Amino acid sequence: MTQRTCGSHLRVLWPVGCGTRRSSGRRRCRVAEIRVDPLTIADRTFSSRLIMGTGGAANLSVLEESLLASGTELTTVAMRRVDSAGKTGMLELLNRLGIALLPNTAGCRGAAEAVLTARLAREALGTEWVKLEVVADERTLLPDAIELVSAAEQLVDDGFVVLPYTNDDPVLAMRLEDAGCAAVMPLGSPIGTGLGISNPRNIEMIVARAGVPVILDAGIGTASDAALAMELGCDAVLLASAVTRSFDPPLMAAAMSDAVRAGRRARNAGRIPKRFWAQASSPLTGNLPTPVDRRPATY
Repeated sequence: MTQRTCGSHLRVLWPVGCGTRRSSGRRRCRVAEIRVDPLTIADRTFSSRLIMGTGGAANLSVLEESLLASGTELTTVAMRRVDSAGKTGMLELLNRLGIALLPNTAGCRGAAEAVLTARLAREALGTEWVKLEVVADERTLLPDAIELVSAAEQLVDDGFVVLPYTNDDPVLAMRLEDAGCAAVMPLGSPIGTGLGISNPRNIEMIVARAGVPVILDAGIGTASDAALAMELGCDAVLLASAVTRSFDPPLMAAAMSDAVRAGRRARNAGRIPKRFWAQASSPLTGNLPTPVDRRPATY
């Protein structure tokens, strides 16, 4: 395979028939035009629009296979939910794979706790990026809107690049953007439920008003959920449980990668309008006349 960049497109050439019988002694090639469509958050650019979480991975070996299959370039690590030994091994793995680390304040129940966790992560890991989570309780793991906005304001003032996990509330998303967050990350449904996107219209409203990237976070259950998020206009998808708790995590990671790309392309291509009545895709020109007694009724 060879790659050539031309303007805003990446020209990818795949040889077809390698190792097989050639027709007329010549190698045939098919050419695909793939739009170069990077994800930009703050001052960083990523070629993959799939962000992976590490929570729930069976072991580092399976995690490595899954990360490689996903093609992700940014991965979250929960600072309060990983023990020291596990955290060290995970950080070494991410460093070896060249995947950027996004510390996560998962498990924090208030603004003060989340801010402290983010600052400790910055000191330990040398990064100002943080995925901000402030949940109201352990049963629902839903964001606490008041504490979340407070923590976001403090961290932005402290120089952090803040990516907040938030409810699917267009007004709250706007408040977080006004606070200076580099992206907004509305949930599709509660963390780990696999229920998909419960309120797609809310996600569309957030996308329509946002001036920063919108990253669908939480609730993804399967590849079609990830594709839908991108079709609704999200800039990226963040998921963990859908991969780590699946029967074959590396295979599911690859499926999620394909789904995110497919959903993004479908969004850019533009879906056809929905209609009440059918509309033939082929013209009637040249068709044989229909006998009068068999003509369909008109409405």
